[in-house]
Amino acid sequence: MAAKLAKLGKVLLRRRALDCSGEETRFARCLSTLDLIALGVGSTLGAGVYVLAGEVAREKAGPAIVLCFLIAALSSMLAGLCYAEFGARVPKTGSAYLYSYVTVGEIWAFITGWNLILSYVIGTASVARAWSSTFDNLVEQKISGFFKASMEMKVPGKVLAEYPDLFALILVLLLTGLLAFGVSESALVNKIFTGINLVVLGFVIISGFVKGNSANWNLTVEDYYSYYNQTNSTKTLNVEEEFGVGGFAPFGLSGILSGAATCFYAFVGFDCIATTSEEAKNPMRSIPVGIVASLLICFFAYFGVSAALTLMMPYYQLNSQSPLPEAFSYVGWAPARYIVAVGSLCALSTSLLGSMFPMPRVIYAMAEDGLLFRALSRMNERTKTPLLATIVSGIVAALMAFLFDLAALVDLMSIGTLLAYSLVAICVLILRYQPGSITSSSQTEKLVELVGGEKVAVTGGDSGDEYGEEMDRPLQETFTPKLLFFPSGSTPTHTSGTIVYATTATISVFITVLCIVLANCLPSLLAAHPGVVTVCVLLSLLCAVCVVIIWRQPQSKEALTFKVPLLPWLPLFSVFVNIYLMMQLDLATWCRFAVWMAGGFAIYFFYGIWHSSEGASGSSSSRKYEPALQSKSPIYTGATDDSDVEGGSSP
Repeated sequence: MAAKLAKLGKVLLRRRALDCSGEETRFARCLSTLDLIALGVGSTLGAGVYVLAGEVAREKAGPAIVLCFLIAALSSMLAGLCYAEFGARVPKTGSAYLYSYVTVGEIWAFITGWNLILSYVIGTASVARAWSSTFDNLVEQKISGFFKASMEMKVPGKVLAEYPDLFALILVLLLTGLLAFGVSESALVNKIFTGINLVVLGFVIISGFVKGNSANWNLTVEDYYSYYNQTNSTKTLNVEEEFGVGGFAPFGLSGILSGAATCFYAFVGFDCIATTSEEAKNPMRSIPVGIVASLLICFFAYFGVSAALTLMMPYYQLNSQSPLPEAFSYVGWAPARYIVAVGSLCALSTSLLGSMFPMPRVIYAMAEDGLLFRALSRMNERTKTPLLATIVSGIVAALMAFLFDLAALVDLMSIGTLLAYSLVAICVLILRYQPGSITSSSQTEKLVELVGGEKVAVTGGDSGDEYGEEMDRPLQETFTPKLLFFPSGSTPTHTSGTIVYATTATISVFITVLCIVLANCLPSLLAAHPGVVTVCVLLSLLCAVCVVIIWRQPQSKEALTFKVPLLPWLPLFSVFVNIYLMMQLDLATWCRFAVWMAGGFAIYFFYGIWHSSEGASGSSSSRKYEPALQSKSPIYTGATDDSDVEGGSSP
């Protein structure tokens, strides 16, 4: 029994060995750095910039919303930097799915990929309905009125929408056709819409600073009473809830942090850049630059719009649903609402394209590895796009937009995205402390020769010469407790790599438990309840010990075009932020997540585990890190290990 469980464990945790020197990609390499920046900005800077700023300023933060976006941007940048390093490491399509596969194993890769698909499908459908609703508002609800009168669906349970949204269905199918037609055409359309969106946002920001009044950042309770008396409202006056204490941060630090948690989701979307590795002309440079630049552009846009909005109009008068048109009416520029509407539709269009673009590429990567049905990995030879995956995912998203009420499902997007962010941060942390390279051929290789019947790398240059000083030190060494805090050298070994691997898994468990406690017992912690305080302090100390152990281990000196700074602190803080936000989601969302995962595991255990390419090729997880010894003479790497596991045959 124990042997069978051990064998199953090896199968579930088998890792993919990358071969970056093999055959050329099946995709068309046509995307420039500018294309990737436009894709990231378009996907991230959606309609939220036109709505979210008003909602958070009105209900949670007041003028301090600019600080909310700053905190949210810094938190998102942590995840963005981790994605940027992997983009420099792994020039292959698959995003977080592939990053997990080469680092923490097949089962985690499947969970990540399966949830990314869910996030993209729900994201596509919900944005399509938002586009339809925005256009409907422009034509004074004539579209929804017609469908409600002729095709109303009254089904209890709020699962189906009030009426089938034919407009959203057609929109998704049109964009599916555009994506199937070719990548360069899709990128051109995205750049045009993103450019229009940025121009409109520039107009909003400049208008806000021209027509704004700095007194709106320092309002007093007398201002609120004056506004309340002028409105002749019959509702009960609630100063604390609607006004707070006035000034720049009327709802205090708690309001700023609560607003920052909401604003964090405004920066979701940049990860679509990571799926373009095989379509970018120079992925190892373009992807890190694209991710960091798109996040910076989005931060300045969110910061500028929220500052302009709260300068134009007192925060307690903002309309949560359509703040910008109301603000322009307040300053006497009512016709500007049409400019805002154009920008909003362009933002929704690019956001929709940003949700649809990575979806078929993740499906393609999983199907090519055998974890999903292999037919989905078929490529169109003319357009160089995963045609079947694009069409199938587009049809599913279109049907969801057509029939379902997505309000209850939107939180499911958060789980998939935050889980992907966490795993990418964990993978970056693990890989930086491993010997050798994750690729079976280092990106610096210039020649492959045969020595004794074995393929080996011949490299030049000294860019990654981590073995120069300690060439004689073996990569294998016996574990002793002393190695936890006092490693034997400055070069990673298999033992130091295993220590980091195990310690990272341990601290991930501690962080998860700590986040559960904080999410459910925060009032008790603030009230200094002894039991809760003791648990939090104990977990924090254990996390600190794990951090010190990881910090003491030697890092790899492999040359990369981009590296995450401040290891191990930065990736671990990113994991903490992501898991804490996941724990904020309600029980109903986790129940829906369990149902989705049950379906995924059924596919994996009845199909994927038997048809996995790693199982079929007999890859050994022990060959994942092949030392990329930087030498100008051929090096004999020795015979390869036999397979740890027996996988199914490839269809």
